[in-house]
Formats: sequence, C-alpha cells, structure tokens
Amino acid sequence: MTVREWLEALTWRDFADVVIVGIVIYYLLLLIRGTRAVQVLMGILFLGGVFYLAGLAGLETLQRLLQSFLIVLPFAVIVLFQQEIRRALANVGRNPLLGFNTHQKTETTIQEVVLAASTLAAREIGALIVIQRLEGLREYIENGVLLDAEISYHLLINIFDPHTPLHDGAVIVQGDRIAAAACFLPLTVRSELAHELGTRHRAALTISEETDALALVVSEETGVISLAVGGELIRELDAKSLRNSLFQYLVKDVAGPLGRPT
Repeated sequence: MTVREWLEALTWRDFADVVIVGIVIYYLLLLIRGTRAVQVLMGILFLGGVFYLAGLAGLETLQRLLQSFLIVLPFAVIVLFQQEIRRALANVGRNPLLGFNTHQKTETTIQEVVLAASTLAAREIGALIVIQRLEGLREYIENGVLLDAEISYHLLINIFDPHTPLHDGAVIVQGDRIAAAACFLPLTVRSELAHELGTRHRAALTISEETDALALVVSEETGVISLAVGGELIRELDAKSLRNSLFQYLVKDVAGPLGRPT
C-alpha cells in the first residue's frame, strides 16, 4: 500500500483515535513534569532500548535478564511512586478536564502572593518566593522542607516571620500550592550587580537565569519589592505593578520562549 492509499484509507475514527492518544500522553507528561518520575521514565526507556538491541544482536542471556526485570517493573513503579500516583489521581478526580481551572488557580496564586509580599514589604521582613513555570524545580525543592500545602497569605506570612525556623531560604510555589520552604538557592557571581543587592536578590537572579521561574524578593533592609525574570531584576514594584507583572508572565505568557522578558 502506498502512502497515498494509506492516507485515503484513513477515517475520522482513526484521526480521532490518534488525537485522543496524543492528548492522553501529553497530560500524563504534565503530571510527572518536575518529579522523580521523569528520571524513572528515562531509565525505563533506556532499558527498553537495550532490550530491543539485545534481541537484534541475539544476546539471549541479556534479553532474558531484562525481560525478567521488565515484567516486575510496573509493580516496582507503583510501590516507589505511590504518593505521586495518588496525588495525580486526586488531581484528575478534582478536575476531570485536566487544566480547565488552571487560569483560576493562577489568579488565586497571584492574589495571595501579592498580598503577602505587600504586607511583608510594609513590615520590612525579607522574603524570597520562587514561582515555577514550565521547567521543574525538583532539585531545589528537595533541599528544603517539603510542605505541599495550599498557598495562602497567612501561610506565607508565617513562613517568613523571623521567629519561625522556615524563614531563612526560599519558598517554591508550584501552581496553587507551596511545594517547599527554607530552600537554598545558588548565588550569582556577576560582578556588575549593585552592592546593595543582598543574598536574596542574587539567589533570585540565579534561579531566573538557570530556569524559567519567576523569583520575587522583598528586601529586609528597605522593604522594596523586586521581581527577577530571565536574569533581569525589575525593582521598585508596588502591589499594582507586581500584580500586573505576575499576570503578564503567568497568565498572558507574553515572555520569550525561554521565559526571558520581551
């Protein structure tokens, strides 16, 4: 059968079948993005490739060994990642359309973050809030204190209270949840930065350079609110301008392909 004959034989059911399978795979990848499951998936694909090559090369011993391992692999994945699977199924149960209310969740996150940042700035309490966009921040989350709590103004204020054990470090926000607190980020060594910029500002610039995340900083000395985007620092923000900036990069998504400001 030629390519033309194959295309002519396709029906709308075949097309719908391919589209639905593609959508399912896409949302499954969204569920595991930024988690340990990504590395596990790459490992499984690698073993599958080795198994296939072993069959082509006639390496029967290696093929049988990998075949035995691949048989029990699904059960091992369920045991190792039961928490992630449970969370993913819970998200599907709360939102069967997968992403239908993402816009609403993002606006809630912006509202809570802006209110908390404005309050902390008025009190001159230092803060560093990193908001994940497309790229996962798992390596930074795992070096902090895992929370997985719904984001709220009151929780952010309590975390950055100087008398609490979690105030030192960054809070990392994923969607409408606080993934972790007291996360330590690498510091940029750029020599052209102003001397008044402290460790929070340097950490914010670094995370915004290495990922597409947004990093909000409240200065402990001056109460000035800044936002790091794509390695650049937007300073002297008030509540309105901060809300507009977050809305621009999180909702409108008018940044460049790597999250750099346009």
